[in-house]
Amino acid sequence: MEAKLIEIVQSHPYLPKLFDACDPFLTDYYIGAGVITQTVWNHLHGYERTYGIDDADVIYFDSTESADRKEEKLLEKRIKEKLPDFPYDIDLTNEALVHHWYEQKFNKQIASYRSCEQAIRTWPTTASAVGVQRMSSGYKVYAPFGLEDLFRMIIRPNKELITEEIYHEKARKWKGKWPQVMVMPW
Repeated sequence: MEAKLIEIVQSHPYLPKLFDACDPFLTDYYIGAGVITQTVWNHLHGYERTYGIDDADVIYFDSTESADRKEEKLLEKRIKEKLPDFPYDIDLTNEALVHHWYEQKFNKQIASYRSCEQAIRTWPTTASAVGVQRMSSGYKVYAPFGLEDLFRMIIRPNKELITEEIYHEKARKWKGKWPQVMVMPW
């Protein structure tokens, strides 16, 4: 399944360009979550690869003392400048900083992450907890819950951080765009 995921990612008209734009600025990073999940679902539904995707999540990990939200936004701006015709919003997140703002945004305090992989393990569903990293030797996939739910189009909650309300909201939205997905109960 991993080889098939990489094939689908490589065939997307914009994801290889996003990797190209990120590579000069980031080393320990992943493109993940919805843009990967929805690209696979588009493939499985026979839709255009770009259908229904709102944003592209790019995560990286920089825990140096100089790391701050201003640097994060500057990097995001530089990446966007390299992609003037990119059809999605790019959401760049330094996972080393998430614990500083998460409670204010989501009303829940979290411990600091120690890696991108630890952050991916908390993403809202088993099918969307997927990150793809491009390396000099090829691609690396990090999917802590495996790829079965992604390829079987099963939306199953990862209750690490998500609330039941947010889960149902995401599931309804995704089911509306990708009708073949199966939504598992909370």
